[in-house]
Amino acid sequence: DLMFGVMPEYTADNFAEAVVTMAPQLNAEGITTIKDPEIHEAHWEGYSRAKSAGKLPLRVFALWRAPDTIDEARSLLERIRSSSRPGDARHDKHLVSGGVKIYIDGSGTVRTAWMHNDWNRDYDEIDEGNTGFPVVAAEILETQIRLFHEAGIHLGVHAIGDRAIDFVVDTYDKVLTETPTAGLRHSIIHCNIPSDHAIEVMARLQRDFDTAIPEVQPGFTWWIADAYAANFGPERNARMIPLNTFLDNEIRWGASSDYNVTPFPPRYGIWAAVRRQALLGTWGNHPFGTDESISVEDALRSYTAWNAYQVFMEDDIGTLEVGKLADLVVWDRDPLSVPVDDVKDMQAMLTLLGGEIVFDRAATGPQP
Repeated sequence: DLMFGVMPEYTADNFAEAVVTMAPQLNAEGITTIKDPEIHEAHWEGYSRAKSAGKLPLRVFALWRAPDTIDEARSLLERIRSSSRPGDARHDKHLVSGGVKIYIDGSGTVRTAWMHNDWNRDYDEIDEGNTGFPVVAAEILETQIRLFHEAGIHLGVHAIGDRAIDFVVDTYDKVLTETPTAGLRHSIIHCNIPSDHAIEVMARLQRDFDTAIPEVQPGFTWWIADAYAANFGPERNARMIPLNTFLDNEIRWGASSDYNVTPFPPRYGIWAAVRRQALLGTWGNHPFGTDESISVEDALRSYTAWNAYQVFMEDDIGTLEVGKLADLVVWDRDPLSVPVDDVKDMQAMLTLLGGEIVFDRAATGPQP
């Protein structure tokens, strides 16, 4: 309250100004597309103004924040129903109303995510009686997922705890049984510690319906690793962000930063997906182990081709092919041949969006 009481009013104008300021910094890290997973009207209007002014050198795929009541969710659906069809080739590929985000649970850093068993604290102690909680009643969450799914709207559901992830994949399974619809690519945002059951359901739903796609943040095993390791505890840490298990089960995922939870440069996430090395090493340099480490090549794929798929643009971006839109970055080194720790220090030399240069290090000089 002390902070929000003195902050300036949040408006489309100041959001547009922030976007115009921030976009070149993203371009300077080789970023050409973002998925903004929580927008309201002011955000959409701000993005639209920046685009109209020719100052949005990014593709933006946005998810509208679902309200906490069913009636408000129905109102949101009526507002976005006709425009939120990202797979439709007739729609804009620069600023996309992509679907809806729903929150199931809270955070791993403050032990509010929804778990099957009590949280840990200080690594091997038990936070007795605290299993986190769903943010709204489970029946409301299920009704909202069904509402948007039946309308053919892409969903991203925030779920960190194992119980929350089970709830999401089981609800996806239920609504797909009721209304079989392939290709909506519903996601599980974060998907930190999926159970064996969740892994099985995700693999099956991806195979049968192109849905239940994890959107994970490898940088969590680096930037906030010390807090995470202390809270999840040694047993759960071993299955934190299980990228290798995803590969073994033919589960496609998309990788991101969840900025500003971790720094946004993809080079950090690519490196972290391989090294899984904690920033401070409070509970050891590798509290999550390295069994779930993956190759640099697979990490790159999760930031490019697989992410393009997850924003319904795989025919246009994500790989270098004749006829695509030429969104690309030129790095100062080959991430597939340098020592993995060098990946973290890569610099973008040139970034193109649709074949147009949006960042040129030679023209701008050294960057901080």
